[in-house]
Amino acid sequence: MKTKKMTKLSAQIIFVFVFSISVFAQGAYFPSAENWETKNPQNLKIDAAKLKEAIDFAIANEAKAPRDQELSQLQSFGREPFGEIIGPTKTRGEMTGIIIKNGYIVAEWGEVFRVDMTHSVTKSFLSTVVGLAFDRKLIRDLNAPVYKEMAPISVYNSLERFDDAERFGKSKFLELFDTEHNKKIRWNDLLTQSSDWEGTLWGKPDWADRPDRDANNWLNRKRNEPETVYEYNDTRVNLLALCALNIWRKPLPQVLKENLMDEIGASATWRWFGYENSYVLIDGQIMQSVSGGGHWGGGMFINARDMARFGLLVERNGKWNDKQIISTEFLKRAETPSAGEPTYGFMNFFLNTNKKLYPSAPEGTLAFLGNGTNIVYIDRKNDLVVVARWIENNKIDEFLGKVIASLEEGAASSN
Repeated sequence: MKTKKMTKLSAQIIFVFVFSISVFAQGAYFPSAENWETKNPQNLKIDAAKLKEAIDFAIANEAKAPRDQELSQLQSFGREPFGEIIGPTKTRGEMTGIIIKNGYIVAEWGEVFRVDMTHSVTKSFLSTVVGLAFDRKLIRDLNAPVYKEMAPISVYNSLERFDDAERFGKSKFLELFDTEHNKKIRWNDLLTQSSDWEGTLWGKPDWADRPDRDANNWLNRKRNEPETVYEYNDTRVNLLALCALNIWRKPLPQVLKENLMDEIGASATWRWFGYENSYVLIDGQIMQSVSGGGHWGGGMFINARDMARFGLLVERNGKWNDKQIISTEFLKRAETPSAGEPTYGFMNFFLNTNKKLYPSAPEGTLAFLGNGTNIVYIDRKNDLVVVARWIENNKIDEFLGKVIASLEEGAASSN
């Protein structure tokens, strides 16, 4: 027992150390909204030839899936039960990337100002919006049951009649946590994708997302206790988005813009979409509940420059210039390995725990990942942020290894 306690304590100490070693000196560079300075790689002790080799490798390994994201969805998730698209999609551009060192741009390629779907990187923005609510005490305890903080949710339907006899005696509200299992679910369980929430939202049953190969388990399987089992599930992600909307009482894109994106100088071109049927009424206003990715369309549509700004904010521990945008407390929680999956913290904070995610990258690094593949790689040890869009997923580790190898001083940090 003592050994187990010591091991847990040691792990906590190591995590705090890894998180704390990136204390940036005052005067660290942050790009303004109008300008992002570019530095010659040699000026930052980067081997330009090796860096070019990494970029050439990324371009040569552009994703093979169709550029048309509607077609790509139909060929993959569209085959699932109830897998039809219900949100917008967009044909993507060419393979694109940015490499940021010490806050400066050292390399860009492709179409960095093109607005494209970023798929499940959207989830990282969603977790951050929940973090902003936590920092403002709108959510006081991430370990509290969610149902206790949920107001009645009225789905907007212009054709709905409240005197419909066929619905007599039935709730006119969307009941999200009315089962014995769902009442146990905490904010932390939703954030770590370990809630095993049961239900249907926006026409998508929880079991229909990446369904079990055995159809007998779709409707009748025993539910796992919250926190015990990790399962990547977009219906439950959309549940978190709706719960966050209910807490904020204003559209989440507005929350994100006013409290984060404007603060870090992001462009005015990004958009965050939901579904054709994901509208609710709050305080007399029709509001769209956004989606956590492009599984059924929707999600964040954004350019690579804005993704890099978001990555730099997290790399700088939530601080931009002299202002703390996201609390270090929330980021520490987001970057703590979850009980069900050691390479996953909050959604979509993928963690390089024991270098299992990316063996070529340092321990303690993290990434925001979305289908495509879209990646925002964050490396505090090397003061490095890398955005790569539309690269083959199985080539990311090799690509990152080549980028890190180009850092004359940082190469040793990958050990």
